[in-house]
Amino acid sequence: MVLSNSTPSSALVVTDTSIKDNIATSIAHVHQADSPLIKTVHHAVFVTSSKAELFAMRCGINQACNKDNISKIVVIIDSIHLAKCIFDSSSHPLQSHSAAILSKLQLFFNKSQDNSIEFWECPSHLKWRFHKDVDKDSKLFKPTPIFPCKNSWDFCKKTDSNDIVNQWKICFQASDSKGNNFLDLLDNDYNIIKPSYIKGGLWLQAFGHSNSLCTRAT
Repeated sequence: MVLSNSTPSSALVVTDTSIKDNIATSIAHVHQADSPLIKTVHHAVFVTSSKAELFAMRCGINQACNKDNISKIVVIIDSIHLAKCIFDSSSHPLQSHSAAILSKLQLFFNKSQDNSIEFWECPSHLKWRFHKDVDKDSKLFKPTPIFPCKNSWDFCKKTDSNDIVNQWKICFQASDSKGNNFLDLLDNDYNIIKPSYIKGGLWLQAFGHSNSLCTRAT
């Protein structure tokens, strides 16, 4: 890949991410006239690779837009579909980052009608030197989890589930409009059945031993 527009007024934004132990590292390298200009590095816990990659783009674009003498931005990413998310007006999980990028680009375009931005796709296997550098950087960082023994998706889901159930119990007990004669649902060992979201667990699987109980729960 050869850049034909590596002029002082052009900024090249190259991004990449890596995820280790549920910690995402988002890196953006910003070049101007083929010379390194800025490097941004951010870490986040429990985020998807797509969100981390879009955040890296957001950081790189922000840095390029803040330079007064930049009139053209070229963003290099390894998956072009993420760039399409920026301009997707429908509701989607990455909308907050998309809105932030669009807001920054609006200011960039308002500076001059000649300002422009392009998105190029460069898969990692091509080993283009700029993308190879940012890919190498993203894998060098080895951040230590704040809670090493509690850094799994399942633990977060369990915590959220318990918080929701406990909050419901408090609100329910304080309610004056609750009814009477509630039935405690018991499993085959006569233990009270408790809801669980762990690993996408379904409540109904706990009622399989009794057709009438499953019907009542449904």
